[in-house]
Amino acid sequence: MVASVVTVAFEGVDARRVDVQVQQLSSDQPSFTIVGLADKAVAESRERVRGAFAGIGLAMPPKRIIANLAPADLPKEGSHFDLPIALALLASMGVIPVDALAGWAAVGELGLDGQIAPVGGTLPAAVAADAMGLGLICPEANGPEAAWAGEVAVLAPRSLIGLVNHFKGVQVLRRPEPGAMRSGDRVPDLNEVKGQESAKRALEIAAAGGHNLLFVGPPGSGKSMMAARLPGLLPPLTPKELLETSMVWSVAGLIERGALTRDRPFRSPHHSASMAALTGGGLRAKPGEASLAHNGVLFLDELPEYSAQALDSLRQPLETGEIVVARANAHVRYPARFQLVAAMNPCRCGLGGGGKGACGKAPRCQRDYQNRISGPMFDRIDLTVETPPVTAADMALPPPAEGTAE
Repeated sequence: MVASVVTVAFEGVDARRVDVQVQQLSSDQPSFTIVGLADKAVAESRERVRGAFAGIGLAMPPKRIIANLAPADLPKEGSHFDLPIALALLASMGVIPVDALAGWAAVGELGLDGQIAPVGGTLPAAVAADAMGLGLICPEANGPEAAWAGEVAVLAPRSLIGLVNHFKGVQVLRRPEPGAMRSGDRVPDLNEVKGQESAKRALEIAAAGGHNLLFVGPPGSGKSMMAARLPGLLPPLTPKELLETSMVWSVAGLIERGALTRDRPFRSPHHSASMAALTGGGLRAKPGEASLAHNGVLFLDELPEYSAQALDSLRQPLETGEIVVARANAHVRYPARFQLVAAMNPCRCGLGGGGKGACGKAPRCQRDYQNRISGPMFDRIDLTVETPPVTAADMALPPPAEGTAE
């Protein structure tokens, strides 16, 4: 008999259907094999499943067990295949009725004590399960996150034995409630900034039109301080934008206890960030800072200090609103519609060519420093604003009457 359970494999924020099929064959040499283009984490599932069974007092059948992840040509990555493999094996052993799993998809990582550990990507998995007309079985910690997917049925057990008892009718698992809609960290207010009226005006224009913005000025002139106040001017995420952004954060494993926020993302990576860190990539093609800033703001401080390769990798996402991570066997797409805000000194010496402490190598120092940013990258920046040094007279002014709310 072949027992089957539905799960998903992630391609970016999209979840593709995978059927986990388990069959037991008579053999003099018991074994447990997983096939279907699985990576190292999936191949190790057999040991976690074996340990979880021992943790709940079940022995593996003394047979040759084959777990097939279909379609076989789709790459399978991650530890969330543990739970569906275990459920299919339990059904083939007769511990769980086979027909009881017919209307469910499952994701989850198993511990050696039978506990079900949280995994990333639960929200996209719940959306995909709902589109397939199935419910979702997920870890208890991910239940509030999966409940945001709409009317999809959700089971969120704490342990494998609790799930077995549910299907045998010994206990009943309730559908979890959606996580809290939390308010983000306090955004600094514009009424705390003295002077820099031109920069404030440019910030308002950039917020109104979604323009990319570059602040140019000496150290201490308030470039980073102004950029940090941009999210306060932006409207909250719409329901559609909230779902899009939350799915990216879910795949990255950054949603805790299902708590979402309508505040727009504000990502500020260090200038040592690599191209993969900005645009996504790595062994499992995780989303990068540009995708985590989807529907929000990506702030790049000390812009010329980023590597040319990393900066130029943002040129295409700024035009198309998405990032494609190309692999030999797959192309992964992540949304990346963000507003770019950057800051830089006029030259490497910091102060530029005018005023007190002027650079003695001007204008060559300025030209060489600014040439570290390619012309096409500059072409994608709509507004460039100079932020002159703040004087003692500016600091003596009373606080501005117009703050972020106004």
